[in-house]
Amino acid sequence: MSTASPSPAKSAPEPKSPPGPGARRGRPGYDRDSLLEVAVGVFNERGYDGTGMEELARRLGISKSAIYHHVSGKDELLELAVNRALDALFAVLDEERARPGDATSRLERTVRRSVDVLAAELPYVTLLLRVRGNSDVEQRALDRRRDFDHRVAALVAEAAAEGGVRDDIDPGLISRLLFGTVNSLAEWYRPSGALPASAVSAALTAILFDGLRGPRRTGT
Repeated sequence: MSTASPSPAKSAPEPKSPPGPGARRGRPGYDRDSLLEVAVGVFNERGYDGTGMEELARRLGISKSAIYHHVSGKDELLELAVNRALDALFAVLDEERARPGDATSRLERTVRRSVDVLAAELPYVTLLLRVRGNSDVEQRALDRRRDFDHRVAALVAEAAAEGGVRDDIDPGLISRLLFGTVNSLAEWYRPSGALPASAVSAALTAILFDGLRGPRRTGT
């Protein structure tokens, strides 16, 4: 009496690869840089204090736990953002300090290149300019901004001592006026517009430094 051949055993289904960090319902995951870019846009739109993690998760299309995979929370996102702007500005100062030449030329290039930084990092600089010191992160950012101002003022004083700019105005005031003008560009300048950053920086430095090379008190 014949027996039926046993049915071949079915192979176990291959396990599916787990979704990558930040993946949710088929949406692509985020790395920290892309997450930061979205977060900065929301902070600038709604205000940092007015933005919760729930809103960030909704805008990103991921869960809050997926955000925490990359950062510890909202404060770290703010610190990453403002430090990105500050690091770029300090890099300009450090590079110009290391270059040979007179202080006046280095000061003018610092202002010109700071406009370029603002254009390249506009959302991050905009957020930095809105910091008011309401948290430890914001206070550290303000401390770095003051350090930047002091270093620019020292460069102004060097330029005045060598006769490159007028010496009848306090260097600290000149520094604030220079970068108050640069910072005002964040209110209206858009890199996607018809006006290139190079044209803006050239016009701004020409106007500002024509005035700074006006009558000087020394020797009169």
